[in-house]
Amino acid sequence: MMKKLISVITHCYNEEANVEGLYEEVKKILGKNRDYDYEHIFIDNASEDKTVEILKKIAKKDKRLKIIVNLRNFGHIRSPFHGMLQCKGDAVISMASDFQDPPHLIPQLIEKWEQGYQVVLGVKTKSMENPAVFALRKIYYHLLKRMSNIQVIENFSGYALYDQKVIKTVRTIDDPYPYFRGLICDLGFHRATVEYTQPKRKQGITKNNIYTLYDLAVLGIISYSKIPLRLTIVAGLMLSLFSILTASGYLIYKLIYWDRFTLGLAPLVIGLFFFSSVQLLFLGVVGEYIGMIFTQVHKRPLVVEKERVNFG
Repeated sequence: MMKKLISVITHCYNEEANVEGLYEEVKKILGKNRDYDYEHIFIDNASEDKTVEILKKIAKKDKRLKIIVNLRNFGHIRSPFHGMLQCKGDAVISMASDFQDPPHLIPQLIEKWEQGYQVVLGVKTKSMENPAVFALRKIYYHLLKRMSNIQVIENFSGYALYDQKVIKTVRTIDDPYPYFRGLICDLGFHRATVEYTQPKRKQGITKNNIYTLYDLAVLGIISYSKIPLRLTIVAGLMLSLFSILTASGYLIYKLIYWDRFTLGLAPLVIGLFFFSSVQLLFLGVVGEYIGMIFTQVHKRPLVVEKERVNFG
């Protein structure tokens, strides 16, 4: 009887300090397990350090380590998604390369999968990262859950196990820039969660910045909620009503106190800047949705690969 194959997919970019240690940890957990075969796929987003060099040295000794190297940096959304679609295992485990997705949870993920769950999500209930950052993340996930039209899992950051049936379904979805955390919830597969405390990054520095975090946050909202668009309509109606009432009040006041009442420039200047700011905000909201359509229409590939190692 053939053993089930577990595919572990790890996305990385400039992680020379972590990739070898992560490989060893996964090997320690899955390499000695007689019930499963495994492969560990690293998809590298055109690292500028020695990440690829280190991985290739390991790959020469261990054919279970496979490497996909992208031609350029295709970002933190497209590259991990592409890597996941290349996995052939009966179960696919997606995890980051910085040890903030703890490898010791892998047996728990597999155990839940063997119980019949097609998706097993790692949910971080606590974190050893900056408390302010973790609090902001929790607020965002709570808002996303309230705003979206699907049942989003709060504090799910991407660490999970997916049955191959899920991966096959995802392959049929033609989305060049997917919000995968929402997509998995939207598909409705039978799922379970494994709670954990997120540890600190083991070595190196995070590659996330304000732009990447903003990009991911906005993508989640515009992919699964129309509330921002509808808020612009409601706000526009309310501001229009407020403007009419204010203008009527000024007119009545002027008619009553014609000789003594002077408007002055301050209200005009403040009102002009206020309504200009509101218009720019509304244009930005609409622009995000148009940008999503723009991305979909282009139908660009998720990534362009430079090379593969150990794929036979």
